[in-house]
Amino acid sequence: MQNKYENYINGQWVKPKSGQYYQNYNPADDTQILGEFPLSEAEDVEEAVEMAHKAFQSWGKMPPAQREGYIKRFVELLNENKQQIGEALCMEQGKTLKEALGEPTRSVAECSFMLGEGQRLEGITMPSDREGVTSVAVRVPLGVIAAIAPWNFPFLTPIRKIMPALVAGNTVVFKPAFDTPLCGVKLMELFDKAGFPAGVVNMVIGKGSVMGDALAKNPLVHGITFTGSTAVGRRINSMAALNFTKVQLEMGGKNPAIVADYKDLDYAASQLTSAAFAVAGQRCTSISRIIVLKELAEELENLIAKKMQNYVLGNGMDSKVSIGPVINRRAGESIMGYINGAVSEGATIKAGGKQLSGGIFDKGFYIEPTLITDVKPDMKVAREEIFGPVLVSIKVNSFEEAMAVANGSEYGLAASLFSDNLDYIYRFQKNIESGMAHINHGTVTDGYMPFGGVKSSGIGAFSKGKTNKDFFTDLKVIYTKWTK
Repeated sequence: MQNKYENYINGQWVKPKSGQYYQNYNPADDTQILGEFPLSEAEDVEEAVEMAHKAFQSWGKMPPAQREGYIKRFVELLNENKQQIGEALCMEQGKTLKEALGEPTRSVAECSFMLGEGQRLEGITMPSDREGVTSVAVRVPLGVIAAIAPWNFPFLTPIRKIMPALVAGNTVVFKPAFDTPLCGVKLMELFDKAGFPAGVVNMVIGKGSVMGDALAKNPLVHGITFTGSTAVGRRINSMAALNFTKVQLEMGGKNPAIVADYKDLDYAASQLTSAAFAVAGQRCTSISRIIVLKELAEELENLIAKKMQNYVLGNGMDSKVSIGPVINRRAGESIMGYINGAVSEGATIKAGGKQLSGGIFDKGFYIEPTLITDVKPDMKVAREEIFGPVLVSIKVNSFEEAMAVANGSEYGLAASLFSDNLDYIYRFQKNIESGMAHINHGTVTDGYMPFGGVKSSGIGAFSKGKTNKDFFTDLKVIYTKWTK
C-alpha cells in the first residue's frame, strides 16, 4: 500500500497545491507505511467548494429518483468491496478486523435505509384561512455540505454524513481525519466508480486546523456536519456563526452507567466491559464511568476485572486479538497520563493499567484494558474524556446520588442504567441529561434511530435515521392564490 494518494476534486484525482505530502503508518506496526497523503492548503478547499457549488446547480434540481440511481450503484460497489475496505480500515485505524468489517457492513444497511428517505422528503400542507389560497412547506437542499469526520470510525461516520446529504440533493466536500486518510480514499474510489457527476462529492486531505477552518469560513458552505472533540466543535461553531452556516456537531462524552438494585451483576459486567473496551475504548459512546451503589460495588468490580482477563492485545489482523493498539503515541501518552494521575489522586488500579512492551508491542502503543476503583466524582479521570481503554468505578450511597453524579458532567451523549427497579428506570429515563439513554444494556445503537447528544456533546439536529432531513434540508413555505 505504499502509494502516493491525491485529493478528489470535481471527479479527478488532484495533487495538492502545496506539492507536499505526509506519511501515514499502521498503528499496530509503525514500520508499515500505508501511503503518502496530501498536505492540502486553504486554496485546495476553496477549489473543492467551488466545484461542489457548481455541481449543486444541477444535482440539487435532479429528481430524487434519478439521484437514487447513482446511489444504488454506490451501495452495490460498497457491498462488493466490504472485505477490502475492512482490511484497509483495520491496518489504518488499529481496531480488530471483526470490528473493522462491521463498518462497511453497517454502512450498506444504513445506505439502503437512506435511499428510501429520498422518496420521503415530505413537507407540510395546511388549510389556509383565506379563500382560494393553498399553504404548503416543501423541503429544499441546503447546497454545499462540509463533512468533517473522525478517525475512530473512519468509514461508517463519513457514510452517515455524505449519504443523507446526497439523498437530499446537496453536494459534499469531505475532509477525512488526518490519521485515517486511506479510508477516505477508499470511499472516494467507490463514488468515482459509481459514476457520480463531477463535483457532487469531493475530498480534501490535510491538517484539521487548516482544512476545518477553511471549510467553516467559506460562505459557499451552507452546512457543516462534524464529529470530533468538543474543543474543535466549539471552534467550528464559532467560525460558522459568522456566515450563519447551519451546523451539526457530534462531540465528546463521559458516558455513565448507573448500577442500582440489579440482580444479574454478571450480565451487567459483560455489558460494561464490552461498552468500555470495544475499539480500545476509542468510541464517543464508550462507557467510561460506572456509578454503583456501595453494596454492589465490590462484586461488580471483581466480575469486571475477571472478564477483562479474557482480552487479548495485538495486531487487529490476528483473529485471536480482541483489542488493538490506540491510534498513535500521542494518544497513548495522554491515556497513560490519566491512569498515572488517578493513582496520584488516591484511586486504585484494580486491573490493567500498563503499556505493553516487547516484540510486536514495541511497534505500536498498546495499553491494557484498565479498571480504576476508589474514584471520587471530582477526580480528573471521572470528569474528562480519556478516549482509551479506561473504565472508572465510583461508589455512591443512593440512587439520587448516582443520578447527581451522572448528570454532574459537561457532557451528555449516552448513559446506561442497570436496574430491576421500575421506579429507578422511570426516573432515569425522565431525568438523565443525555441524548441517548440505555436501559439494562451497553451503549449499542440502532442504525436507523437518531444519534446525538446534549450539553457539550452535541448541537444541531441529531444524525441518522429520519432526523437527518432536519439538518440536510431547509423548509420553504409557499402560498399560492388561485385566481378565478
